[in-house]
Amino acid sequence: MAPYQFIERATPFNSKGGSTLPIFAVTPAHIETGTIDPIALDWARKAGYKAESGSLLLIPTADGHLGGALFGLGANPSEQPFLTGRLARSLPAGDWHIETAPLTANRLSLGFGLGSYRFERYKSEKATVPTLMIPRDADAADIKRQLAGVFLARDLINTPTNDMGPEQLEAAFRALAEHYKAEMSVIIGDDLLKENFPLVHTVGRASADAPRLLEMRWGKKGHRRITLVGKGVCFDTGGLDIKPASSMLLMKKDMGGAANVMGLALMIMDAKLKVDLRVIVPVVENSISSNAFRPGDIYRSRKGLTVQIDNTDAEGRLILADALAYADEDAPDLMIDMATLTGAARVALGPDLPPFFTDDNDLARDLTEASLETDDPLWRMPLYMGYDKDIRTKFADITNAPAGGMAGSITAALFLKRFVTKTPSWAHFDIYGWAQSERPHSPGGGEAQAIRALYHHIRQSVR
Repeated sequence: MAPYQFIERATPFNSKGGSTLPIFAVTPAHIETGTIDPIALDWARKAGYKAESGSLLLIPTADGHLGGALFGLGANPSEQPFLTGRLARSLPAGDWHIETAPLTANRLSLGFGLGSYRFERYKSEKATVPTLMIPRDADAADIKRQLAGVFLARDLINTPTNDMGPEQLEAAFRALAEHYKAEMSVIIGDDLLKENFPLVHTVGRASADAPRLLEMRWGKKGHRRITLVGKGVCFDTGGLDIKPASSMLLMKKDMGGAANVMGLALMIMDAKLKVDLRVIVPVVENSISSNAFRPGDIYRSRKGLTVQIDNTDAEGRLILADALAYADEDAPDLMIDMATLTGAARVALGPDLPPFFTDDNDLARDLTEASLETDDPLWRMPLYMGYDKDIRTKFADITNAPAGGMAGSITAALFLKRFVTKTPSWAHFDIYGWAQSERPHSPGGGEAQAIRALYHHIRQSVR
């Protein structure tokens, strides 16, 4: 069974064997020492080719046809492990293979695949693209499932809210569950109050598209119990504390946490890992209407803690609070939540390096190792209890928006920690979910963050 696709697209890979054109991936040292194909070397020297990082030089045949290509890796190829992603956007259309490269087969293939991503749902004309043959010593099935998970996250984030509101996100969640024969349930609208999800209802009630809680279960009882929770704010106006126009431009990506846990769930299910998997996604649109929640309101959460609303634009932690409390009731072996939660995390670490928070030192070590092994960057930040006093407030148990504006990503994590009391191992990821500019392995736009590292860690933990 092929991995699930939200948007069907052709594979970036081929299997045409000898009919493919060769790519010689080289460093400057290869040119200087002459340790590559002699025809390619002669052409490179005549063209003054220096094998600079990401540079491409097409090689003609004796009769003037396209015969192959040289691709520069620069002096230190390890600095950009997915540089081959550039090939997917710079090679002429056709079928190619890597003839020589000082890179592992998995890295060069995964890099090419990641870089091949295009979001063309709203384009009248589709690009004609090159394909690459996966080397025989690469794990083709695992490369394809990782790409499917990343592409799912990217597709969901890139889709504008007019086509990715709560109803459509539920449909994508349902399609993913059906593809892998997972159990799926949903609680919608006022039923959230009946089932004790008051904060999810509060944040989403002003939208014409009703708030909901999505849940998926897959795997076998008795296996390691893993729960994934993702923030699904399909659009965030900021509520009555309305955002300025410039801050709303990217708010279609505020469901990036949901998109990423769905991508991670895809990888886990497609690999048939021996886990008891549960995926929980609270889904809302933070809109403005006469029944929108207000600054100064106080609401009781699923866990019983009361929350004072000091800013309606700090809504993500509210819906996560109910979802985490619900997940925690089952006390899974591992709980991961992912959310596009705070601007403070971007100030601290920028858009490309997502922080994670956990008080499980063994888990932190394993995630850091997984990050390095997969070249999927992440960074541990402190759950510093000295700031816990900042989320306390006079008239309720806690506030959703501490005054002062300092350590915002830490206080948000401490807020969430209040709702996880039974689970022995929990980590919160404050992701951005967006690549601001083109990189070798990404054309820019919606982005999967940390899910390849998390998949690697989970896979290693259940072998």
